[in-house]
Amino acid sequence: MIRRRADRTNFGSRVGIILATAGSAVGLGNVWRFPYMTGQDGGAAFILIYLACVLFLGIPGMVAEFIVGRHSATNAARAYRRLAGKTPWAITGFLGVITSTLILGFYSVIAGWCLQYLYASIVGQLNGNKDFIMSYFSDFSANPIKPALWALLFVLITHVIVARGIRNGIEKASKLMMPLLFILLLVLVVASCSLSGAFKGLQFLFQPDFSKITSNVFLDALGQAFFSLSLGTACLCTYASYFNRKIDLLGSATQIALIDILIAVLAGLMIFPAAFSVGVNPDSGPSLIFITLPNVFQQAFSGIPWLGYIVSILFYFLLALAALTSTLSMHEIGTAFFHEELLLSRKSGAWIETAFCCVIAVLCSLSVGAVKGIGFFGKSLLDCLDYLTAQILLPVGSFLTCLFVGWYVPRYITQREFTNGGKIRNSFFKVFLFVVRFICPIAIAAIFLHQFGVF
Repeated sequence: MIRRRADRTNFGSRVGIILATAGSAVGLGNVWRFPYMTGQDGGAAFILIYLACVLFLGIPGMVAEFIVGRHSATNAARAYRRLAGKTPWAITGFLGVITSTLILGFYSVIAGWCLQYLYASIVGQLNGNKDFIMSYFSDFSANPIKPALWALLFVLITHVIVARGIRNGIEKASKLMMPLLFILLLVLVVASCSLSGAFKGLQFLFQPDFSKITSNVFLDALGQAFFSLSLGTACLCTYASYFNRKIDLLGSATQIALIDILIAVLAGLMIFPAAFSVGVNPDSGPSLIFITLPNVFQQAFSGIPWLGYIVSILFYFLLALAALTSTLSMHEIGTAFFHEELLLSRKSGAWIETAFCCVIAVLCSLSVGAVKGIGFFGKSLLDCLDYLTAQILLPVGSFLTCLFVGWYVPRYITQREFTNGGKIRNSFFKVFLFVVRFICPIAIAAIFLHQFGVF
C-alpha cells in the first residue's frame, strides 16, 4: 500500500467528502444543461433513461476513478503514473489535468455571465420584452471588458477557497454551499410549482411518453450522465486521493449519484412548471438561462412584480453557487499537480493554475463577440473548447480509465480498494469489474462515435 505524504491532508469527515465530491458533480451541468437536454429529448422518458445511466454506468465509472486516486494518494497525473509505470497508460492522468484546466477556463466565462445576471437582477436591468432580453445578452457578451472581468473575478473567488487547502478551504466551503444550494432550489421549486398552469410542466417531467425514445435520446442521456458526474476530468481521482482508508467507495459513489439525480430533478421542477405556465417551449436549448428564463420570470410573476424580482435574484445566485461548487474541484486538480510535481507550496501551485485559467478565460470571453477570429473552424474559442472537452476529451478520459482499472491495474489492488482491505463485503465486486471492463467502455465508445454521426 502506498504511503501518503506527511504534509497531505485528508478530508475531515465523511459528510465533507460527500458534499465536496457531490459539489464537483452538481454544477451548471445539472441546473442548466440537464433541463434543456430534458426539454429537447421529450421530458420524462429522457429522465428515466438518465437515471438508469447514472445508477448503472455512472457509479461504476466513479468508483474506478476513486480506486486510482485513493490507492495512489497523490495528484491525478502521478496517480496514474504510479500504477502504469512507463507504459502509455500514464498519459491518462495528464489528460485529466489538461482537460480540467481547459474546462475551468471557459466554464468561468459562463459562470461570470451568471454573476452579471445576478447583478442585473438586483439593480433591475432585466425588465423588458424578449427582444430587449436578447439584445441585452448580445450587447453584454460583445463587450470587451465586462464579461472578462466577471470571469476573472470568478476564477479569483475559486482560487481563494482552493488555496486555503482541503479542510479549511474546499471542505468548509462545500459544507456551507451545498445545503444552501439545496435550500435555494427548494424555494424556487415551490415558487415555480405554485404558478397557474404549472401542472403541464409536472406532466412533462413525470409522465413518460415512450414513443419519443430514440437511439439519440438514449445516447444523449448517457452523455449527460457522464458529463454531470464529471467523469473523465480527473476531479474524482483527485478528491479520492484525500479519502481515508475507511471510506466505502461504492457507498460514497452511490450517495453522490443520488444527490446528483436529486439536484437535476429539482432543477427541472424549478424551470419547467414556470416555462409551461407562460407557454414557453421547453426545448429552448443552451440560451435557456440567459434569454428565455428572464422573460419567463417577468411573465410568470407579472401579477406580483416583487416576487418575480426575488425569484430572479435567487435563481442567478443559485447558478453562480452551482458553478462554484464545480470550479473548486476543477481548480484543485491543477493546484495539486503543480504543488506536488514542481515541489512548490500549495499557494504557489494554486497561483499557477489560476494564471493559466485566467488567460484561457479572457481569450474565451473575447472570442464570444468582442474580438472576431479567436477560435477555429468559424467557431469562437469558447465553443471550440466546449466541444473539445465535452465531446472528445471527457469520453476519451473516461474510456481510458475504465480500461485501465478493468484490465491493467492488478486485480488484487482493485479488490483491496473496493473492499477496504476485505473489511467490506465484496458481493458487488465481480459485477463492478464486469461493468468497468465491458459495459462502460462500450457505452462510452457509443457516446463518442455518436458525436461524429457514426450512428
